[in-house]
Amino acid sequence: MSIGTAKPSAAELQAAPHHFIDSLSVTTDFSVGDFEREALATLDRIFQEHDVAILVGGSGLFLQAVCEGLDHFPEVSADTKKMVSEKLESLGLDWLQAELQRLDPVYYASVDRQNPARLRRALEVCYASGQPFSSFLGQGKNERSFIPVYLLLDLPRIELYARIEERVDRMLEAGLEAEARSFLPYRHLSALRTVGYEEFFDYFDGNTTYQEAVDKIKQHSRNYAKRQATWFRKHGAWMAFRPEQWEEMLEVLIKE
Repeated sequence: MSIGTAKPSAAELQAAPHHFIDSLSVTTDFSVGDFEREALATLDRIFQEHDVAILVGGSGLFLQAVCEGLDHFPEVSADTKKMVSEKLESLGLDWLQAELQRLDPVYYASVDRQNPARLRRALEVCYASGQPFSSFLGQGKNERSFIPVYLLLDLPRIELYARIEERVDRMLEAGLEAEARSFLPYRHLSALRTVGYEEFFDYFDGNTTYQEAVDKIKQHSRNYAKRQATWFRKHGAWMAFRPEQWEEMLEVLIKE
């Protein structure tokens, strides 16, 4: 998924050691809890030789998992996951929203209701445990042996959205359509239920035109960026900088 995930270039990978790049197959079930565990083990190895490690990413939940820890939830069976997935496929996002509101109105009041992955996960836990998802939140997290410094690269929305559209155009030029087509046999997997692939799958099915697929990729990328911004605003430890403000960011890091 090199193009669709904007994987670092060969030159970037050679500039510094990278971790968790080309480390998994799309067929591997890898949860945020798995990432938390493996990332912490990797950090332990890094800190044996270095004082600083840089964690880069856009998924707030995964960043939070490593830096702060996650709440622990009961195991969910494959059958339960399959049932929720099939219901989502046949009944859509409206069903996820209504069912979560029925089973856990507390979590429903705070969750991003346009994020099917969050809704699906909460429902799976509700079904598996017979208890509201929210009842497992805030149960205590393990202490970290390092001090996170949170730096947020930020741009005005108009400029950000223009950058997003340019990025999508570059991905298309690099061969995103062909990459998406190569993953058609795996389209049912969680890894492929992401922006840039689902839109092309609809196009391959004949449900949209090529231009409609491209427009949706750009729209859904903007939507995702907006959700990211909302998440970071809610977690107030982040210090915002423009991407070119290297000196200012270094000054903060030195002070911390």
